[in-house]
Amino acid sequence: MLACDELDPRRVETPAFVIDVAALEKNLELLARVQEAAGCGILLALKGFAVWSTFSIVGKYLVGISASGADEARLGREELGKQVHTYCPAFDEVSLREVIRDSDHVIFNSPSQLERFRHVIEEDESGTSFGLRINPEHSEVDVALYDPCAPGSRLGTTKGELLKADLSGIDGLHFHTLCELGADALQRTLAVIDDELSPWLESMSWVNFGGGHHITKLDYDVGLLVDLVKAFKKRHDLEVFLEPGEAIVLNTGILVASVLDIVRNDGSIAILDTSMTAHMPDVLEMPYRPQVRGAGAPDELAHTYRLGGLTCLAGDVIGEYSFESPLEVGDRLIFEDMAHYTMVKTTTFNGVRLPSIALFDPRDNSYRVQRRFGYEDYRNRLS
Repeated sequence: MLACDELDPRRVETPAFVIDVAALEKNLELLARVQEAAGCGILLALKGFAVWSTFSIVGKYLVGISASGADEARLGREELGKQVHTYCPAFDEVSLREVIRDSDHVIFNSPSQLERFRHVIEEDESGTSFGLRINPEHSEVDVALYDPCAPGSRLGTTKGELLKADLSGIDGLHFHTLCELGADALQRTLAVIDDELSPWLESMSWVNFGGGHHITKLDYDVGLLVDLVKAFKKRHDLEVFLEPGEAIVLNTGILVASVLDIVRNDGSIAILDTSMTAHMPDVLEMPYRPQVRGAGAPDELAHTYRLGGLTCLAGDVIGEYSFESPLEVGDRLIFEDMAHYTMVKTTTFNGVRLPSIALFDPRDNSYRVQRRFGYEDYRNRLS
């Protein structure tokens, strides 16, 4: 079933992101079963999804969150109140001290950062556990933009650098090699870890397998993941964490938009009250073509339109789609799977207002707008 399948889009004041809380809970239930079966901890990666009004649900199932800096760490601590694991490519001392205040695990990117802030580690009395991100130099991701282990990557410490590093005070290691991948890719990564980096595991108490695990995708091999984690723990006697971002909210959210105008220039163009560049920037970055509910490929159905955004960027075009009936001003369009790595990346470019955030529960047909954005949100970004 599609997210928000039972929601009448006419109930939605557009544009709006809508989270299906029943679908979210279904994903979380699966992840909780993985935690239990594998004996690991699963963390919500806030870089992928940070709608804190859902944290009361997330907290029932997961052990905590993973953060990428001081503000995410604080959000996790204040709004979820469970474990906070924070990694950043580089800290300054002010941000590091803020992160330590709100984190259970703090992970450095390089031995040079570790040496620079060794005095902070040594004087810490909070009980924070410190880690180091390693780079197994093993690529699984096809798109270079999303490959943490691409040649020349700034993310993590290579074996050559580890050989020269003083890891005193470090309790754990973190690696990240995946993006929207299956357990087979993790299996290959763990083989490299065992072959090349196992000596550094001997003095550690935990390992973080990073993100990119597509656990809630229909064809994901959950059994293999459980077996891999259990076997790794048995070989190395270490606590294991995973921090998927996308998998937690995969197929749980939609973006509802309205048609504002129909113009014609080398075909029909529908201008919407949303924006590719401001509201769904991964269409440019990934790049990818978002699915629109009930629409087909160009010329597949009777009426084809180019869907354009609300900003002045000439390229603010979501793509070409076909529909069974002609589009009219006021029609609602539903963009599928818009919860992960979309809501966290929106901007107010051109002063275009951010989509509202709403929660829908098909179990009682409730629809609640959690946040509407206005002029102050645009104004307060700048000074």
